[in-house]
Amino acid sequence: MTMKSPKAFVAGWPIDHSRSPLIHQYWLKTYNISGEYKKKAIAPDKFAAGFLQLRDKGYCGGNITIPHKVRVMKLVDETDVMARKIGAVNTICFHDDKIIGSNTDGYGFITNLQACAPQWSCRNSHAVILGAGGAARAVIAVLLSRGAQQIILCNRTLEKATELKARFGERIEVCGWERRAQILTETDLLVNTTSLGMIGKPRLDIDIGGLNEKAIVADLVYTPLETRLLHTARRNGHTIADGLGMLLYQAVPGFEIWFGRRPQVTAELRDLVIDDLAKRT
Repeated sequence: MTMKSPKAFVAGWPIDHSRSPLIHQYWLKTYNISGEYKKKAIAPDKFAAGFLQLRDKGYCGGNITIPHKVRVMKLVDETDVMARKIGAVNTICFHDDKIIGSNTDGYGFITNLQACAPQWSCRNSHAVILGAGGAARAVIAVLLSRGAQQIILCNRTLEKATELKARFGERIEVCGWERRAQILTETDLLVNTTSLGMIGKPRLDIDIGGLNEKAIVADLVYTPLETRLLHTARRNGHTIADGLGMLLYQAVPGFEIWFGRRPQVTAELRDLVIDDLAKRT
C-alpha cells in the first residue's frame, strides 16, 4: 500500500459481528478513495503483540472494540480529553513514532441526538441514564462537557453507579434500579445504555408514563432498531434516538483521520446497515 492507499482496521474479540467494515467501505467507495478497512480478531491474551503488529504492517490506524477499549490505553502514547474522561479508547492513529488514542463514542451519541432532536439543548438539562458500563461513561462525559446540570445514574448494581459518581463528580446522582420509573418526572433526556431490550437479552422493564411530554428518549441498542422502549416512547409522542445513529456518527472522526475526508452519514448508508442487520437477525 502507498501513502495514497491507506489501510485501517477494527480489532476486537470476537469481531465477526462488527458493522464497521460495512460503514467504512461504503465511504471509501462513495468518495472514490483507494484504501482498505479490515476486521482483525485478536484474543485478549495476545492483544498487545497483535495490536503492535498492525502498526508494523503499515496500518495508519483503526478502531478498537470490545473487549480491548480499556486494555489498549496502556499501549498508546497520547490520548484525547474524552478518552481520558471515559477511561477507554475506540479510535487509534499511528502517527510517526507515536500511537494516539481517542474516544468518539460520546461524539457519536451527541451528534445523533442533535440530528434527531435539533431543538433540544444539553445546557442546564436533566438526564437519566440507565446502566453504568462503558457506554454510560461515554454518554455521561459528553453530556457534562455540553453543560448538563444533573445526571441521575440508575443501575442494577448500585456499587458500579457509585464508582461513576466518584469519577465524574457532583453533578451525578445515584439511584437504585427499583426507583427507575419514579425518577423520570423531571428529566429532559432518558438514555438506555444497558443491553436490556436487545435481541437475545431480557427486556427492559420500565414504565415511562411519568416522563415529561417534551423529554427525549434514546436507546443505544440497535438490534432491534426500534426497541420496546423506543416504540413506547414514540407512541407516547416523545422524540426518539436509536442506537444505529450513534454507531454511524462515531465512525466519522476516525475515517477523516485515516483517509483524509470527513464523510457524511446519509440515508443510503443507514439503509445499507439496516439491510445488513435484517439479514443477520
